[in-house]
Amino acid sequence: MFVKIGRCICLSALLSVTFCDDYRVDYSHGLGRRFDGIGGLSGGGATSKLLVNYPKDYRDQILDYLFKPNFAASLQILKVEIGGDSQSTEGTEASHMHNEWDENYQRGYEWWLMTEAKKRNPDILLYGLPWAFPGWLGDGGDNPYTNVTRTAEYVTRWLLGAKKFYNLSIDYIGIWNERPYDISYIKTLRKSLDTHQLSHVKIVGADGGWEIASAIEKDSELAAAVDYIGAHYPGTTTSSEALTTGKQLWSSEDYSTYNDNTGAGCWARILNQNFVNGFMTSTISWNLIASYYSALPYPGCGLMTADNPWTGHYDVSAPIWITAHTTQFTAPGWSYLQHGSGVGKLTHGGSYVSLVSPDHKDLTVIIETMSHDHSLCIRPALPAYNVIAQNVTLQLRGVLAKFQQLNVWYSKLAFGKNETSVLFKKLSPVKVQDGRVTLSVGVDELYTLTSLPGGTKGTYPAPPARKPFPNTYSEDFEGYPLHSEPVDFAQQTGSYEIVSGDHPHGNVLRQAVLQTPTFWCKADAVNKSLNLVGNSKWSDVYMSADIAIGPVNGTTGVFVAARVDQGGCQSWKAKGIFFFLFPSEKKFILTNDLARTMPLKEGEATGAVQGWNSLALLLEGSNAVGRLNKQTLFNITVPSTPAHGFVAIGTDSYGIADFDNVQIKGSGSH
Repeated sequence: MFVKIGRCICLSALLSVTFCDDYRVDYSHGLGRRFDGIGGLSGGGATSKLLVNYPKDYRDQILDYLFKPNFAASLQILKVEIGGDSQSTEGTEASHMHNEWDENYQRGYEWWLMTEAKKRNPDILLYGLPWAFPGWLGDGGDNPYTNVTRTAEYVTRWLLGAKKFYNLSIDYIGIWNERPYDISYIKTLRKSLDTHQLSHVKIVGADGGWEIASAIEKDSELAAAVDYIGAHYPGTTTSSEALTTGKQLWSSEDYSTYNDNTGAGCWARILNQNFVNGFMTSTISWNLIASYYSALPYPGCGLMTADNPWTGHYDVSAPIWITAHTTQFTAPGWSYLQHGSGVGKLTHGGSYVSLVSPDHKDLTVIIETMSHDHSLCIRPALPAYNVIAQNVTLQLRGVLAKFQQLNVWYSKLAFGKNETSVLFKKLSPVKVQDGRVTLSVGVDELYTLTSLPGGTKGTYPAPPARKPFPNTYSEDFEGYPLHSEPVDFAQQTGSYEIVSGDHPHGNVLRQAVLQTPTFWCKADAVNKSLNLVGNSKWSDVYMSADIAIGPVNGTTGVFVAARVDQGGCQSWKAKGIFFFLFPSEKKFILTNDLARTMPLKEGEATGAVQGWNSLALLLEGSNAVGRLNKQTLFNITVPSTPAHGFVAIGTDSYGIADFDNVQIKGSGSH
């Protein structure tokens, strides 16, 4: 995979040994594959939920770190979830069509995020992918392909809505995240896109493994429909079948690792080695930004973290600057050089890639020497290997020998107690002598050598310090645009949006999903909606809310809850103290879990009315008090586990319910 055209052993005065190797950088015999860009993924799901809640000044700074060209991460691709009203890792993202008769493009926050990315970088490429689908597309089952024409039309409408309402031209569209693809559906989708003047939208198949490559080889119509093959967490390797197709290969979801220095090492290694080992020309990080409650699954598994909107605190993590080593000195449309002529493994551990601009006037080389234990990704397992310090000599040949010097950017990831990382530091240019450039490269280092004069380590003043969620919280849902989501609420199942309520309630929060979605994970299988808010460390807490069940398509029951111990795909297992009300039956149930398999008390709720009811729950130590319309229904001892957790509202089944005037006092203050 590489060509050595020279080797030396350098002896220092202390007789330590440094190995030296030469690597040819040359495109005289042709270029390698086209470079398609480095990206981040918002969704899969609700990974950017808290970002939109930030005060504008801090939010703009965060967006600059992600998207502003020549500033920080300078991302080249933004991939987003096409919401499907279903839990997809950190929460639920709203569909643009809850029902077949419904179509709305004000829901969710991905439109806003794509618009903000385009403001900063008009050339950023946009990519949409469903994780789940509204239940009506699967006819109440788990297969969105029961009517391929209908599902293709649903996705096509999302693309058309992006253009009509936000002037966003989506560049790529996927099939179904990490779930089975359907050949008939892919062909139908391609025809639907072409019919609606969306021929520019390229299909990525199939956001799972490499299996679709074999089907492409056997089916010329499928081969014509699929433009890119995208795999998830490929471990830097591809399949022979995928290579045989001749299509561009992507790691269309990767990383998914905590954003400390080990996560940065993972990201640095795969950004190079996805091409060195697997010929993949794009790598996309799940996730773009860890902007969800840290008690939910995979905390901090983004390129940076912004999970404290009530203060404005955020963390610019090391992977941001690792990204910059590639993105600030390349662009989609550049070309990799061929393996052995600018791309390959370093003899003593690490890798290097070289890229040239479309006009062949500029060159960028990225060298990484990430050690095994300091570059472990969350998945897959990483085979053992060794890295040692080495001298690397690049031999520029052919047209590339014209360069007299190259600019240098450097990072060093530190892991010792008294060591400090160096992140994206500009060094003095290196001279090119007789076409040769030599670097002394240590372990866990990253170098970019480039003919481009740019590059910036952008910075803003430090944001405010992190603080816990406020102990006193109230929300009346006024002042929000209709169909938007309220700040701080993190829907785990179901889909909640602001609507106009009956007098005197003004705006209210409505759970709008009517049937079980064609879901991505098991959270939705219990047929209940769950919306979390607050501090997962709250133990003693008071919360109240006004709740009304819809007279048409209404849910069977509603609840308020506290000490809710989990969300994400395991939210169906959530435990806590759940106070359910069934107004039509004039009944209440207190349970220790969302699924209602652990009842604590059941009784009459004679004061329940059709329309608005007020529910209140007070937890102090092992005591729980529940009130309906200010009348006490229970005052009992409850289990000590979970000891703490979120506050929540929700419904006993999918169906309409409205919520208003949520009041919370945490940490025992009531």
